[in-house]
Amino acid sequence: MATLDAGVLGRFGRTGAAPAELQARGKVTRRRLGPGKPIPFGIALGPTLLVAAWVIGSAAGAIDPETLPAPWTVAQTAGDLIADGRLQSNLLTSVQRAGIGLGLGVAIGVLLALAAGLSRVGEALLDGPVQIKRAIPTLALIPLFIVWFGIGEEMKLIVITTSVFVPVYINTHAHLRSVDARYVELAETVQLSRWGFIRRIALPGSLPGFFIGLRLAVTISWLALVVVEQVNATSGIGYLMTQARTYGQIDVIVVGLVIYGLLGLFGDIAVRALERRALAWRQTLAD
Repeated sequence: MATLDAGVLGRFGRTGAAPAELQARGKVTRRRLGPGKPIPFGIALGPTLLVAAWVIGSAAGAIDPETLPAPWTVAQTAGDLIADGRLQSNLLTSVQRAGIGLGLGVAIGVLLALAAGLSRVGEALLDGPVQIKRAIPTLALIPLFIVWFGIGEEMKLIVITTSVFVPVYINTHAHLRSVDARYVELAETVQLSRWGFIRRIALPGSLPGFFIGLRLAVTISWLALVVVEQVNATSGIGYLMTQARTYGQIDVIVVGLVIYGLLGLFGDIAVRALERRALAWRQTLAD
């Protein structure tokens, strides 16, 4: 690195002009090494191509309608479900379950990450159990949760919460521990209080990791919801899909899958928009 810097500086020293000056004069053409300019509505490009392939395959007869109904059949089924009100009521129930579980899981994950990240005692007590939970699949815990909490709403919320808090904890804790030690020394020099240190240094420093964990948590909340809504549920998109499976209504099952996919996509878009606003001070390849 030192040799490279010396060589670059030597070339600029011989020309007698700084890089910015050369660019301003048009004498230097800089090749962009990043991913390039953002594509307007680029996030919709991939899903649009998938739907286009689905439409073309169905229209050409390459996709068996008994295996995967055509998009227009699924759209008609969705319209029928909306007309009789079943889709709205079940969707509202699913969103409420996922939202409550996500909120509780994020709060627990952040609190545990702060306790483990700012205290060696907290890390010794908390990090091991969280790593154990991360290694145990949610599906493996459901039978035990049913024995402990029954098969009602409480069990469903606990499953979602325990699935969500792990990625939030892991990523927030990792970025919290990676905060530059010089900032800690600076906080001690200016005699910041413990709360001041958390508010001004620890939390801002852990925000990138928190948002990574939050993006994962949003997706995981829907994955956990799919599982729990098939355990003695009487409402929700998962319940609707279970009933459709019983009666062989593949089009209704696909409607449910599309809804889960759209909820996950829009949730991720919302988190990324929030991340851009909260971390507007960063200059990254995404800019």
